[in-house]
Amino acid sequence: MAIKIFIDQGHNPTGFHNAGAVGNGLNEENITYHVGVYLANLLNADPRFEARLSRPTPTTVLGTTNATSLAERVRMANEWPANYFISIHCNANENPAINGTEVYIYQFYSQAHWLGEQIMNGIVQTVGTRNNGIRLNPSLYVLRRTQMTSLLVELGYLTNWSDAQKLRDNQYGFAYGMFIGIMRYFGFA
Repeated sequence: MAIKIFIDQGHNPTGFHNAGAVGNGLNEENITYHVGVYLANLLNADPRFEARLSRPTPTTVLGTTNATSLAERVRMANEWPANYFISIHCNANENPAINGTEVYIYQFYSQAHWLGEQIMNGIVQTVGTRNNGIRLNPSLYVLRRTQMTSLLVELGYLTNWSDAQKLRDNQYGFAYGMFIGIMRYFGFA
């Protein structure tokens, strides 16, 4: 039986509620959309996995407010039901020097923690972002309300020039790094 992974591409298209961060001419929701599609394609090419996307098209809009947008993503994953939930995001900070990749989880020393470490290592090795570590954030709705192992990946900072170039030019690399991490977590690589 295939391992079911729900890939949530953070945020809605520009111009709608719950649109994401911006920086260096990039929009978060466009990057998360493409990275998610690449990751789903990599997973779905392996018969051991079945991946679904929260936003199957770039124009998909989920919910009618920020709250219902998050609730819809969680509902889709829970009702499938997925075995794993990975939410993909890009970060922003007022300080343009802040950079790197972060993974947020609900609880330390959990399956999400171990998966998060592998995904982090895969991204850092593949695209060369800075490892900012696994961070606890049990207040995040998508981590609190999902009924499966869940994590939220902040790929890099749109507001940092170096990260922004990677996010613009190597979206496949971010997806491939995540894929390698998933494969290592399951002992397939």
